Amino acid sequence: MDDLVSFDAVTVVSSAIALLLTALQLPALALLLARLLKGARRLPALTPQPPTVDLVGQVSVVVPTLNEAARIQPCLDGLTRQTYEVREVIVVDSRSTDGTGDRVKAQQQTDPRFRLMTDDPLPADWVGRPWALHNGFLASSVRSRWILGVDADTRPQPALVASLVQMADTKGYDLVSLAPQFILKGAAEWWLQPALLVTLLYRFGAAGADADNPERVMANGQCFLVRRSLLEQLDGYHCARQSFCDDVTLAREAARQGAKVGFWDGAKLLQVRMYDGVADLWEGWGRSLDLKDAATSAQKWGDLAFLLAVQGIPLLALVTFGCLLVAGIQTPVLWLAFGVNSLLVAMRFAFLAAILSAYDRQSRQGFWAYWLSPVADPVAVFRIFLSSIRTPKQWRGRVYGQSMDPSPADTR
Repeated sequence: MDDLVSFDAVTVVSSAIALLLTALQLPALALLLARLLKGARRLPALTPQPPTVDLVGQVSVVVPTLNEAARIQPCLDGLTRQTYEVREVIVVDSRSTDGTGDRVKAQQQTDPRFRLMTDDPLPADWVGRPWALHNGFLASSVRSRWILGVDADTRPQPALVASLVQMADTKGYDLVSLAPQFILKGAAEWWLQPALLVTLLYRFGAAGADADNPERVMANGQCFLVRRSLLEQLDGYHCARQSFCDDVTLAREAARQGAKVGFWDGAKLLQVRMYDGVADLWEGWGRSLDLKDAATSAQKWGDLAFLLAVQGIPLLALVTFGCLLVAGIQTPVLWLAFGVNSLLVAMRFAFLAAILSAYDRQSRQGFWAYWLSPVADPVAVFRIFLSSIRTPKQWRGRVYGQSMDPSPADTR
């Protein structure tokens, strides 16, 4: 009799949990499907295009740096391979101590378009990266119609700038950023990074599909093209001065002011090796994945609940409900919850094939772990939660206080 009562209690409790979870997941699943289906209408990946004479001197490139000597050379070499559409490459250095400036000076010997400058001391109410970009914009030639922000850890491919500007002009965009192709090394990175990337794709859809409203605009500052006239209208990077996701903050403000903003697939034209090792990946990329600097509190927590429903819980729920069904606890609501989570897990594994082009596979060390990355989904969503409840205190060594007042000896 006691066993029967216990069995009935487990049935009631598990069914109640299944009902609650299903009530959360079904609307989230519908929203996810709507976002992913938009990908069928997205722009195709940007492909290399030859430059045209009307592009001569149209672009000023700004590269913010601080202690990037170990990683900047592929970026410098890639920018050198861009043709006459690039008027100048302004490297804004924040007093590097590792020889970053020497690498830029060496590049100047073979490419006079490169210019090294040091930004002014960081004001108390600015974050380092937007401050460097702002200074680079102010120092750029007024004859350039476009300003292109490029991160030092990127690897621009030939024809990147010409192809990007031509497409932006043709489609009438005012601001465009690119999703790159990622370079990963080791099984741990192949296991975790795709799960973190999917948190963005689930929330904002695939690159190439325009957002429905300014609050859902996505951007990537690693390759960030803006019309000079738009930056002048926005007063440079001033609106993103305190943001650790300045790219999204600036893009959303531009969209709110009526600019046409795009986020495109640039995997064929831009590669990036962002972090060295999984610990660096966890700390560095995870710090701003919640995008709280560019969103309201309701958006931040709403997105987290959405991710929990469609990415963080499904695999765990599928195993749990499967075990209950095998144990003989079979109710309609348990079968429904099992079915919903089976669909979500199946979609997640199928998604791996869809995003495979976002990764460089020349070095396949540890690549097998990519196919197990859905197992890391609960960890990735937990990282978003940690980022949501924390205010970043440092970035690339620069430490910020609550008032955004940096320590005088800090680095970006």
